Amino acid sequence: MTAPDPVRAGRALGGAAAGLLVLEGIATLFVPRGIAQDGAGLTAARLTYLLVLAVVLILAAGVQRRERGVLIGTVLQVPLLLTGLLNSVMWFVAGAFVLIWLYLLQVRKELLGSPWGSRPIP
Repeated sequence: MTAPDPVRAGRALGGAAAGLLVLEGIATLFVPRGIAQDGAGLTAARLTYLLVLAVVLILAAGVQRRERGVLIGTVLQVPLLLTGLLNSVMWFVAGAFVLIWLYLLQVRKELLGSPWGSRPIP
């Protein structure tokens, strides 16, 4: 099944992907608070990793209209999931985000024919 208007569907899916990446970036900004209360504490390396990841996730939301935006967002799901190594709660939070991302890719595949291919956005 493909969308009757692929341009409109592509824009809608790009907006959903961008929104999800922004939410992931915001959720990543809450992790340092949880890490600071753990035994090892919040080190400079951990804080830098989390802040850089949050900024990159938010910036990746801005490139969702480009041809490789979905691929960039998909690659960023791996470091997001790895935040579970810093705080165990993030396994669940990041896991939920990854599942939503995979669902978005599935809907994109059904509506546009391919989760990775270029979409017709003027």
